[in-house]
Amino acid sequence: MIRVLGALLVSIFPALAFGQVPFPQVPQPMISFSFEDKNWNVEATATPKSGLPHAPTPTTIPGARVIKTLELKALLEANKNVVVVDVLDSRTRKSIPGAYWLSGAGDGQFFAAEKSRFSAALEKLTGGDKTRPLVFLCISSECWLSYNASLHALEAGYKDVIWYRGGTNAWTGASLEWKKPESVNW
Repeated sequence: MIRVLGALLVSIFPALAFGQVPFPQVPQPMISFSFEDKNWNVEATATPKSGLPHAPTPTTIPGARVIKTLELKALLEANKNVVVVDVLDSRTRKSIPGAYWLSGAGDGQFFAAEKSRFSAALEKLTGGDKTRPLVFLCISSECWLSYNASLHALEAGYKDVIWYRGGTNAWTGASLEWKKPESVNW
């Protein structure tokens, strides 16, 4: 009986069962921006993608959750504990207010040194709390950098990894404010 009840709770409230922050409810049907929900028919993979990062991405990511623009806006308003990490490689960058910028952190070829530096940067941003929600983003649903960074965070042991697939194109498509992010050397 207890197993059945536990299984039922996990199926109904998976975020709570796994210690993940629940996404706030937003009006339905949910509006999407800048192809953030476009299905490019790309298979999800648990391996970071090497090569050119600007290509269509899957709609899901193994071990992490995908969030849309209005859900992310509501989450950031409801929970100040969320850490937003922008990983787009660029000389200059504007992003979601409060985001940290780890340029290059979405590279598909991480070796031991990069993994160590990335883990140290995340430890600094999260205060060492591996259950703290981490949101990764880049420019759009045609950018693998945030997908890769999400996979790197999962490998580093983070439990609540959220991929913002729409990135800054979807954020600005919703006419939301954006600012220069705090650059983090790693």
